[in-house]
Amino acid sequence: MTPWVFLPLPSLLLQLVSRVNGSVDDRGICQCSVFLPEDAFPAQQVEALEKLVGSLSERFNKELSKVTEYMKIVDVYGHKLFNLTQRVEEMHKSQTSYTELDFEVLKLEIQEMESLVVQLKASMGESNVVVQQLYVEIKNMSLMVAHLENLDKNNVLAIRREILALKQRLKECEEPGSGQLVPPGFCNHSGLVNISKPHLHSWNWRGSGYRYGVWGKGYSPGSPTSEAYWVAPMYDERNMQTIDLYSSYENLLFYAPSKRLSLSGQGSGATVYKNFLYFNYHNTNQMYKLELNSNTVVLKSTITGAAYNNRFSYAGMAWQDIDLVVDESGLWAIYSTEANTGNIVISKINEDTLQMQKTWFTRQYKPSVTSAFIICGVLYVTRSLNTQQEEIFYTFDTNTGKEGRISIVLEKPFGTVRGVDYHPTDRKLYLYNDGFLVSYNLVFQLASP
Repeated sequence: MTPWVFLPLPSLLLQLVSRVNGSVDDRGICQCSVFLPEDAFPAQQVEALEKLVGSLSERFNKELSKVTEYMKIVDVYGHKLFNLTQRVEEMHKSQTSYTELDFEVLKLEIQEMESLVVQLKASMGESNVVVQQLYVEIKNMSLMVAHLENLDKNNVLAIRREILALKQRLKECEEPGSGQLVPPGFCNHSGLVNISKPHLHSWNWRGSGYRYGVWGKGYSPGSPTSEAYWVAPMYDERNMQTIDLYSSYENLLFYAPSKRLSLSGQGSGATVYKNFLYFNYHNTNQMYKLELNSNTVVLKSTITGAAYNNRFSYAGMAWQDIDLVVDESGLWAIYSTEANTGNIVISKINEDTLQMQKTWFTRQYKPSVTSAFIICGVLYVTRSLNTQQEEIFYTFDTNTGKEGRISIVLEKPFGTVRGVDYHPTDRKLYLYNDGFLVSYNLVFQLASP
């Protein structure tokens, strides 16, 4: 038998080799069986490791491309931040008096950049020095803009707006044939004949996300000099969830409400009359009467036959099927019915019972108009001409039952009218214009003696 030759083996192989029994065949050859364990080479672990490496490589490439894209965006917004910084510094050094709109444009741009940087921080973590520095600079700029606004201690901007409004009113009164501003509650006139330039008061307190809503000045015949303003900004066209009450015009400008109430309204067709909020309750054709001091619903009633849930709403403002308004004589409802094929229906409402006292049917299709209001029992209806102009074009006189056509063009600072409210005492029209609070002075033609 050939002698065995032993070679040194690695320790791993030594662990895998053991002595086994053999046998010699008839030819004198030694035979034995050796079994190689299946796990001698970890093939499964290697395969799993390869998959893991591939997955990590793919994730790394994705994150790398994301970081590259973020850095490009950061570079772009770094230039924007530099330009904004220069503009803010110029405003700080300048003696020029700026309007709220100047500040609001700046704040919108700052908010846009701040939103992006917050996303970058969430994605890249707090450790990224560039993003963190950008975030701090944007915050500082936001504080600087707020400081510039607060420097107006004497409310110069508000006074400037009031002076412009008074000049416009004087100009309108001086123009021959342009009509006159009539006394509060006075209905002995021949109707609306002119409207002033828009008076931009402020942005809604919730900002750019709340383009929908309505605002106005609470009307109470017993307190004609009341300065109670109200604002109901809405995130979408359907849900009216809050209303802010302001005890004065100054508090309105400084976003200092005396009370903030929660409700479940639908659409922006609400109004305030004698310290009660009247609104269309969510998902119904019911009107609710809410007492503002206690935030308590004291009365509710169904507007019989009124279409609701966006069946016949205004153009440009969905879900406003039921529009509650006030004029010199009290509360009204403007809506549509299936029976009247979507044309406007007007009902005089008893404020104590919320029952309909009398109803008029018009031939004006409601979804083709943008808004409506009532003055001295006369319905005035508007439509959009373009993004800068609105036209009061249709009237219906409930005193005579006659409809008419007029053409009074009003300028709007922004594209879409979202809510309208008329105040009988100061004879103003309050518009919620894509998130901005705007008002107009109304001019009437005195009746012939």
